[in-house]
Amino acid sequence: MLARFGVVAMATPLAVRLPPALRPPLLSSKLSTSFPPFLSCPPKRLLRSLPTDTRGPMVVADDGMYGRKQVVSLTPQLYHYVLSNVREPQILRELREETSTMHGSQMQVSPDQAQLLAMLVQIMGAKKCIEVGIYTGYSSLAVALALPDSGRLVACERDGRCLEVAKRFYEQAGVSHKVDVRHALAVDTLNSLILSGETNSYDFAFVDADKRMYNEYFELLFQLVRTGGLIIMDNVLWHGKVADPGVNDPKTVSLRNFNRKILEDKRISISMVPVGDGMTICRKIADTSAQGLGCV
Repeated sequence: MLARFGVVAMATPLAVRLPPALRPPLLSSKLSTSFPPFLSCPPKRLLRSLPTDTRGPMVVADDGMYGRKQVVSLTPQLYHYVLSNVREPQILRELREETSTMHGSQMQVSPDQAQLLAMLVQIMGAKKCIEVGIYTGYSSLAVALALPDSGRLVACERDGRCLEVAKRFYEQAGVSHKVDVRHALAVDTLNSLILSGETNSYDFAFVDADKRMYNEYFELLFQLVRTGGLIIMDNVLWHGKVADPGVNDPKTVSLRNFNRKILEDKRISISMVPVGDGMTICRKIADTSAQGLGCV
């Protein structure tokens, strides 16, 4: 079911009702060395599973500092219910279904993610947006549909084959006039926008591209987005790998370091949202130098 949408749902912490191949690895007590200092106990004690009825398990923080708050852990059944409550326009459904047959379809954002992005654009009254890494255009089309007729979306993508799919659907949806397609490396495009005098003029940015480049993308976008604007970073949970100290491939390490960096960044307010593969919503609150900020 989930493969149809090209997404990976958050797995249940209990290996129940799931085939072995889908069962998540057990958390290690060594995780405590990788968590921020304000966590006063090892993460293996932070969450425990609660047995529930057939609707799925809950997790609760054992540490009293969290008030034993119970939260939902998405099961395939529950995630299907979430998707059944998404208002997905017909043109987006057609794009999603076509993309599901393509190589790399897992890179497409999920319908619930796209709906959230579109709503944020509408809430902000955004008129100028940037997307870094559009793939076949599902999220950028959702944003373009939410923009006013005079709005502009700079869509950065280096894969020409994917861009052709995206442009075809922009045309079908009647939003081509809103989308400024840039077939180039995103860093080059962002630098060109800065050099052309567009700093502090964008309302909204979404990044779903090379994870090893997240810090560079973010710093360039920080220059382009206005104070009060949003920069949204996708895949910040990275299929759960960021929380596993045994996984240290370059992409995971880069994301782990990036997450730590923006947690300490006083120029922004942030909210990490467990939608899709995790998104961090960053709101620019100050246009100050980034010197001195970084990993701890």
